Amino acid sequence: MFGLFKKKERKTIKQNNSMYPEELVAPMRQELVTNGFEELITAEDVENSLKKEGTNLVVINSVCGCAAGTCRPGVIASLKNEDKVPTTLSTAFAGVHKEAVQTAREHMLPYPPSSPAIALFKDGNLVHMIERHHIEGRSAEMISEHLQEVYKEFC
Repeated sequence: MFGLFKKKERKTIKQNNSMYPEELVAPMRQELVTNGFEELITAEDVENSLKKEGTNLVVINSVCGCAAGTCRPGVIASLKNEDKVPTTLSTAFAGVHKEAVQTAREHMLPYPPSSPAIALFKDGNLVHMIERHHIEGRSAEMISEHLQEVYKEFC
């Protein structure tokens, strides 16, 4: 993988302990953050977020094409209906926020690791999970509509 990046970028990857250069992931991270998502960076961030009462939508963000094409846009669009939305919005980036992603995935068991992934927690308990294979091949509109139905049931 390191052969794909210039020498300066390889150094950035190693120093940040990230699989990807910051220049690549920053816009992808910002897409959710600017739409109200709290960025989870550490295991403690995840634990504190999941301790909050109410519902918490946790998005495991990713550089893959389905994250950009359908996952992030679908999640963002699902929040347009303000009647029923999660209390808390959280995100961690696979390959970047390794500690947070690992801890979040522990709370998503028995589902296997997946990125991207969308999980809804209620009072700290996993109540709905959308894995990568549920995201791939679906439009942002389909993901949004599905999430809005989930919000109606749990939020």
